[in-house]
Amino acid sequence: MANPIHFVPKQVDPKLELGRRLAAAPTEHAEALLVAFDLLEEAHRQGVLDALHGAIGAKDTIVASLAAYSAEPMSINAIRNLLALGKIFGTLQPEPLARISKAMFTAVEEHKTEQEPPSLWQLFKRMRAPDTRRGLSLMARMLGAVGAAADHSGKG
Repeated sequence: MANPIHFVPKQVDPKLELGRRLAAAPTEHAEALLVAFDLLEEAHRQGVLDALHGAIGAKDTIVASLAAYSAEPMSINAIRNLLALGKIFGTLQPEPLARISKAMFTAVEEHKTEQEPPSLWQLFKRMRAPDTRRGLSLMARMLGAVGAAADHSGKG
């Protein structure tokens, strides 16, 4: 019959192991520690640490205010509106939006250089341009959609 092997696990003191790891940390993680110190210094210079310290000290007041505000119907509506706006913005493609913003910036810059307001004839000529009509059509459709959504009679 086989004799059992006598095994006694080595006793490990968790405090000694943590001490060993802590002693080795500056050399093993020197670059990360330097980056962390830089981040901490910048947060101190910018006042972020002071703000966090104040927020932690006033946590009971902040939580009480948030709880009181969240119980109001307008805060529920605000959250629902933010979610709806997020859904709208999530469906927009960034490329056309970037082109629109660039074109609007250009139009504003051109408008700034005009010395005098355009005449009615010049405005009429601008309104006849295909791009202007395309923009007016889009705005008319959006205005119609807003009107349909605001119609409370149930018909639309």
